Amino acid sequence: MTDIIISEYIDPAGLEGLKGFDIHYDQDLWQKPEELAGLMVGVPGLIVRNQTQVRGAVLEAADQLKCVGRLGVGLDNIDTDVCTARDIAVFPATGANSDSVAELAVGGLFVLLRNAYHETENVINGGWPRMQMMGREVMGKKLGIVGFGAIGRALAWRANGLGMEVLAWDPYIDERSPLWDKHRVSGTDSLESLIIRSDAISIHVPLNDETRDMFDAERLNMMKSDAVLLNLARGGIVNEVDLVDALRAKKLAGAFLDSFDIEPLTADNIFKDVPNLLLTPHVGARTIEADHRVCTMIADAVATCLKDNA
Repeated sequence: MTDIIISEYIDPAGLEGLKGFDIHYDQDLWQKPEELAGLMVGVPGLIVRNQTQVRGAVLEAADQLKCVGRLGVGLDNIDTDVCTARDIAVFPATGANSDSVAELAVGGLFVLLRNAYHETENVINGGWPRMQMMGREVMGKKLGIVGFGAIGRALAWRANGLGMEVLAWDPYIDERSPLWDKHRVSGTDSLESLIIRSDAISIHVPLNDETRDMFDAERLNMMKSDAVLLNLARGGIVNEVDLVDALRAKKLAGAFLDSFDIEPLTADNIFKDVPNLLLTPHVGARTIEADHRVCTMIADAVATCLKDNA
């Protein structure tokens, strides 16, 4: 009898931590939801990334499921309400990939503000657009961090080291909390206050009913015209149509998206020929080091859960 189904890629170190369990591992199983549902009968453990939809028929078939390990932190692909109601433990890899996401955000800040990283082919071909490449320093700029969990704090630590002034807003942390001083951050009393004051804004909140379209035309229009916006969280938090309109109208100096409403992008996506836009394919957490930490953490959590419920 299968103990654990793994429906997406897992680092070999994670598999090593699951020795002794009967594993069904198919990293493409997320693309076969009917097959996955058929396999779930009698299985107590499931490990997924962000592609597997742990809801509907999959959960209905999972009559013996005790725990779901999420190789990452976002839980929007898992019906957590059903899991809670059925006492199914859900384990996200909280903190394991925070440094990787924060480092990519810092890289995006340099690319957007310095305006000097897209001319390799031009220079090779004899171009010398030196005067057109006038950029701005990161040092001294105000960075607004939306959401001050593990990733937000990892980013704040790096931004402080770069000489930035760091602001942050999190509705679950009181503006008078000592946490702000601990991380050398100014907590703001509202999201609007952070938006108006920031030279760069980096988003690190989950996608839910409260955060969907958090950055729509109204809030994008509150930003400084020379500010930049980074979303390395989830698609849907930034309204993509409104963002494209703002960039085309030069109401923003630039944007960096690592996540999208639809992934991968469709051929008729709205981002073609949009100025000052940097896109990456949801790779914020994808480093060798982070993947190792994530996979070993979740393997350990699932193994412990199954042993405790044996």
